[in-house]
Amino acid sequence: SGINAEYGQETLQLEQVGRCPPIRRAQATHREGWKESSSKAPKSQRLVTPASSQRKTKGLALMKQRAEKNKAQAAEYSKLLAQRQREKRQALLTRSRTSNRTS
Repeated sequence: SGINAEYGQETLQLEQVGRCPPIRRAQATHREGWKESSSKAPKSQRLVTPASSQRKTKGLALMKQRAEKNKAQAAEYSKLLAQRQREKRQALLTRSRTSNRTS
């Protein structure tokens, strides 16, 4: 089992825990020399379980997808704006050319 560096706790392996883990039994306690009542263990909500790591991976993938989609939409929109500016410039140029001819 590996160590989660951020919290200094052990990660749970699938074979170690089984299908639906009783997490409190599987977590490692610190300071073996202490009495059983005063031994410290990481909080159960901070344990790195397979489900929590899958959740994290899925969330990161969703964030990546959203970022790529937004980037593509921004590029498309900037292309549209550039085209409109070009058309506007052309219209102004043609207007100024025709007005110069008449005067």
